[in-house]
Amino acid sequence: QVQLVESGGGLVQAGGSLRLSCVASGRISSFNVMGWYRQGTGNQREMVARMSSVGTTTYADSVKGRFTISRDSPKNTVYLQMNSLKPEDTAVYYCKQESFSPRSDYWGQGTQVTVSS
Repeated sequence: QVQLVESGGGLVQAGGSLRLSCVASGRISSFNVMGWYRQGTGNQREMVARMSSVGTTTYADSVKGRFTISRDSPKNTVYLQMNSLKPEDTAVYYCKQESFSPRSDYWGQGTQVTVSS
């Protein structure tokens, strides 16, 4: 089992920045993918950014150039630096870890990000 705890959400004005953190604990496999997903009110959960333990990254088109995902492997922590925030970025942001031996997905409890116009 893997436990994920997010932090760093909050209320920010449009154009502002926030940094989300997610700390993983438990049985963490050496190769995994950690990422950030979000779910706005009335919307489906969508991928925001993902990063493998070997550094491969993927971003949603809507956040490219504004958000940056990074990892601190010794600390089992993944970050999401969010700049130039827009009201449409408002959502609950969830941390996810994908493990492959065996195949398992783990989710954090979510952290609210609200961007005011």
